[in-house]
Amino acid sequence: MSKVFMKRNFRAAAIAAVFSGMALLTACNQSGQADQAAASQQMPPAVVDVQTVNLGAIPISKTFSGRVTAVETSEVRPQVTGIIDEVLFREGSFVRAGQPLYRINTDNYASAINAGRASIANAEASAQNARAAYAQSQAALVAQQATLAQARADLARLQGLVEADAVSKQVYDQAVTAVRTAEANVEAAKATVEQARAGIGSADAAINSAKASLSASELDYSRTIVKAPISGRIGISAVTNGALVAANQGNALATITRTDYVYVDISQSSSEMLRLRQQIAEGKASEGSSDVQIVLEDGQPYPIIGRLALSDASVDEATGAVKIRAVFPNPDGILIPGMYVNANLAQSIVNNATLLPQSAVMRTPKGETQVYVVNAEKKIEARMVKTAGTFNGQWVITEGLMQGDNVVIVGGAKVKPDQVVETRPYAPADQAAQNATQGTAAQPAQQGQNTVMAPPSSSDAQNDESASKAADATTAQ
Repeated sequence: MSKVFMKRNFRAAAIAAVFSGMALLTACNQSGQADQAAASQQMPPAVVDVQTVNLGAIPISKTFSGRVTAVETSEVRPQVTGIIDEVLFREGSFVRAGQPLYRINTDNYASAINAGRASIANAEASAQNARAAYAQSQAALVAQQATLAQARADLARLQGLVEADAVSKQVYDQAVTAVRTAEANVEAAKATVEQARAGIGSADAAINSAKASLSASELDYSRTIVKAPISGRIGISAVTNGALVAANQGNALATITRTDYVYVDISQSSSEMLRLRQQIAEGKASEGSSDVQIVLEDGQPYPIIGRLALSDASVDEATGAVKIRAVFPNPDGILIPGMYVNANLAQSIVNNATLLPQSAVMRTPKGETQVYVVNAEKKIEARMVKTAGTFNGQWVITEGLMQGDNVVIVGGAKVKPDQVVETRPYAPADQAAQNATQGTAAQPAQQGQNTVMAPPSSSDAQNDESASKAADATTAQ
């Protein structure tokens, strides 16, 4: 009996100990929750960095894809036919306008010059003979005219004598015949003079023809030296010494490209250009700057600013785009024709807009763009906004904000709407250091051709703010 009683006592004691432990654990839990609630009630409001909105006129910067083209390009072709005796330039070098590039064999053209000079000499000799014949024909005409005058005088003298029967009718008739014969001889002499004069004209024409032929031969001879039509960098030669080339052949001997200045051709959709012009016409925006900045294929900005030169007068039917052309100095030859670049243009200036850093702008699950604003009660307020591109790496906000609004720049990820917060002025240097820590560029890259960079998603903003929160905690410690 004593053993049974002892077992019952032990069981009762164990059960009592279990209930006692549970009671103690419950008490401890309640005490911990109370401590946490008290601690949470004692936590100070979150601190956010804000920027005060200042509305004004801001340029709208957009990025377009562009291609570098040469200001001048010349394909070198021969103007005479012959064998290349010598190539006079170094491939890839800079050549100046008028510099000899190729020398073509001159034997045939030298012979043509000699033949032309001989033709001129023969023509001049023929002209001298024609002039001598002309002089003789004129002398003969004078003699025939004198004979005619004498015959007419004799006829006039016999006229009175024949009427008085002082001379016979036969003598008078002979005098009439002599006059007619003299008149015929004068006409023949005049024809000879005109023929001699025509001979002189023909000889002079032969001289001019021979001189023109000689000039053509001399011109062909000069063209045996193929010269650079423009200054620029010359490419690879398509021929070598001994090659046969033909006048105005289809294949170029070499190509020269001017490199001190280049064009950058940009394509912009006609609908976007039309919308921009409508905004300017309605007074919502004004004309932007003609300055153009480009970014090279390696992501580095080109150090020289270009200027807009012209806008094409027609729309490309295949792409629906309008070509815009900018001109850039290229003293170091960095820009090569055919190279692709990204061009940044400020085509318009929007009024009543403000600039905000990237970290201030978030995207809602519905795809809307919003920012957090601290109202007069120091509470967070979500505000829907509209963006219109970027300028100097910051968003251009055109709608949704008013003058004097305090927009949350840093700390938006750790707060929510209607939450009470404390504010402090936003320091751009701190943001730049944060971007450097995260390995991000201070200047945001715009995405897509002819489009504005999309605002960051809410998750991206939270990731940006997490680093700021950790930095704030470290500073507080």
